[in-house]
Amino acid sequence: MGGLQTTAVIILVALLALLALIVFRKPTKFILRLLLSTVLGFIALFVINFLGGLIGISIAVNWINGAIVGILGLPGIALLLILEWLTML
Repeated sequence: MGGLQTTAVIILVALLALLALIVFRKPTKFILRLLLSTVLGFIALFVINFLGGLIGISIAVNWINGAIVGILGLPGIALLLILEWLTML
């Protein structure tokens, strides 16, 4: 392949990548925001388990609980604590 063909292929790939970025911008933004919220939920669960271990409170750390806490925030933590308490009965 000559230099001109290589340059044309690189430009075409760059344009396709730009087009894909424009088309999938909103879904990608939503997915990245959901992923960030889940990571923050994981951090919150680790903190709750660390501090809650002193008084006997613990919540399982997994993807589902991380997503619940990440999406719902404090109400998600309350929901998981209530569910944990109900399963102990």
